[in-house]
Amino acid sequence: MTTTAPRNHVRSGAGSHADSGGAFGASRAFAWMLVITGAAGLLAAWVITLDKFKLAEDPDFKAGCSLNPIVSCNNIMESDQAAAFGAPNPMIGLVAYGIVICVGVSLLSGARFPRWYWLAFHAGTLFGVGFCTWLMYQSLYNIGSLCLWCCLAWAATIVMFWYVTAFNVREGLLPAPGAVRGFFEEFPWVVPVAHIGIIGMLILTRWWTFWTS
Repeated sequence: MTTTAPRNHVRSGAGSHADSGGAFGASRAFAWMLVITGAAGLLAAWVITLDKFKLAEDPDFKAGCSLNPIVSCNNIMESDQAAAFGAPNPMIGLVAYGIVICVGVSLLSGARFPRWYWLAFHAGTLFGVGFCTWLMYQSLYNIGSLCLWCCLAWAATIVMFWYVTAFNVREGLLPAPGAVRGFFEEFPWVVPVAHIGIIGMLILTRWWTFWTS
């Protein structure tokens, strides 16, 4: 049975607590999740950035992950959507995923952050998952190609967003009904797994003929 713990005490499910000043820490598992997903996204952004520079220097350059007409990083990098804000998208990722790693390492060292910080961090991950969703749509239905490194960044962003959401709901930083809080206490992994699974099904059905030929 799920119980609701006072905000100023340790939550057994969340593994985190707020000190008397209203600052919230997090469990080591949560902190490592941020470090690992941030590192995965950073790796993807770094590789794509390097390939982007190589492509700019040599128009005939073929990225290592360009395997066929569908799995083609070149098609993605050469698209207009690859620089949605005027600069190459992976350069934004280098900064954003680096911040996620810094937050995770800070939590591992015992840092605690106030409510406004967690909400701002949550807003950042919300922007990230929203931007990734737009890129997924563009990739599947407008560009017509996939980038494996992009897929890694998408998955990492989805996982971090839903776990940060679960943390903020569990700690009462985001208002939510008791049933929702209890769900995120017991099954925080369900939503990110379902989210990634849906994307996998969309990829499978989008090019079903190609995959099965």
